[in-house]
Amino acid sequence: MDATALTFFRPCGVLRPYVRYFYVLTASAGVSALTFPTGCPQIIFHRQAPLYIPELDCRQSPLTVSGQVNFPAHVRSVGTTEMIVVVFRPHTIGTFIGTPPSAFYNREISGYDIDGDLDSLAARIFDSADTARAVSLLERWLLGRIRPSVNTGRLGAALSVLLACPQTTVDSLAATACLSRKQFERIFREHVGMNPKEYARIARFQRALRMMQLGSRDCPGIAYACGYADQSHFIRDFRQFSGLTPRQLQACATPYSDLYTDLAV
Repeated sequence: MDATALTFFRPCGVLRPYVRYFYVLTASAGVSALTFPTGCPQIIFHRQAPLYIPELDCRQSPLTVSGQVNFPAHVRSVGTTEMIVVVFRPHTIGTFIGTPPSAFYNREISGYDIDGDLDSLAARIFDSADTARAVSLLERWLLGRIRPSVNTGRLGAALSVLLACPQTTVDSLAATACLSRKQFERIFREHVGMNPKEYARIARFQRALRMMQLGSRDCPGIAYACGYADQSHFIRDFRQFSGLTPRQLQACATPYSDLYTDLAV
């Protein structure tokens, strides 16, 4: 019988402003899934078969840094899969690696190509006795690399406003961050990996998924609550980010929002 298991780990208190959660995915016969833009970059350690992403025509490296994306992807692997993943908050992965997130927008890059000691961390994780030990090693590595900055705090405050109300104007977000609009847009792109307006579209999409996840089937009501201009705008964005209309998704799968669900309970 095929067996798939997904386990989530909450980071320690010091890491929570930077890391949303860790997760371990194991599957005895590979995986095949449709994934959506989540708004959060990741570092992935493949202890078994890496994932293939046909939309990018690439197979992930055993050590992969996955950036912000604006398209759905049909990921798959063959054979045994064992992934250990750290999911960062939208603006914090740059705290831990030397490459700015804007460099891997809509890309999957090898962690072996990044300056620093990710490669030595990966070697320890791949050699660890079990996945719980691997997550512990990863958490200690992250703790040793925290470098708080003023811009991280400013963007964190602005993102809290944006996630609560994705239709907030860029000028208002810049004011929250105590930056000019031009400075804010530059710093946002450097730290988050895409511009504020594009990120707001992903937040709206994920917020709509959350409402559907909680049971709403009222598309006009979802469109209004999430700040879409009208239902047509909602359906157009939804199709871009999922490849499906809201009704089609509801018919074939259970809607689920990663960005607005606290997985590490």
